[in-house]
Amino acid sequence: MAANYAFGPLEDDVIIKHRLLTRTTTTRGEPPLKKLQKKFTSFVLEIEKDGNSYDDCEKLSRAFLQELSTFEIPLLKSKAVVDANIREKESFHEFKDEINRQILLSQGDIEDLKKQLEESKIERKHKEECEAIRKLIAAQPPRSVTQKSIMELEKEIAALDAENTASSRMLELRKKQFALLLHVVDELQNTIEDEQKSLMEEIRITSEENKIGVDEASGGLEAMAVD
Repeated sequence: MAANYAFGPLEDDVIIKHRLLTRTTTTRGEPPLKKLQKKFTSFVLEIEKDGNSYDDCEKLSRAFLQELSTFEIPLLKSKAVVDANIREKESFHEFKDEINRQILLSQGDIEDLKKQLEESKIERKHKEECEAIRKLIAAQPPRSVTQKSIMELEKEIAALDAENTASSRMLELRKKQFALLLHVVDELQNTIEDEQKSLMEEIRITSEENKIGVDEASGGLEAMAVD
């Protein structure tokens, strides 16, 4: 058996299995199974010999049985170890399944906790907003003071409205008076212009009458001169 060579994972498994079956744990010395085979072969060959070799057969039989016992005990130990490993493997699988189940439960709990955390954040935000509003309200003056201020402001507004109304009325009156004044000025200007026209017409007429009178007087003087 080439035990000193490098093997792959599958070949390693085969070698380990072979060593467990043959009780070969080292590459040095003769393998136990080969030694047992030699004992058995020697015993069989001694039986097949002709002659009275009972003592040799018995000696070889005891040697074979002793070797068989020596070979069987480690096998029983190995079987016990294998059984223990199988039980441990089954226990490990059960433990693994339990861990997976616990993981699934934990994941569900984590999701629930995440939802609760989000709800808690929202609730905390609402509480902070309410607290800010409460502080803002607490910083404001009492209702009675506020009501008094409102009443005073309403009075001031009413006074300003009354003043505004009076000012509007006064402005409207001033507009009417100014319009009447403009109308009177226009009428007066028209009257003055008419009087000026009449005066100019009278002056013109008087001037013409005076000119005619002068002309007539001049004509009489000339006539008298001729005569």
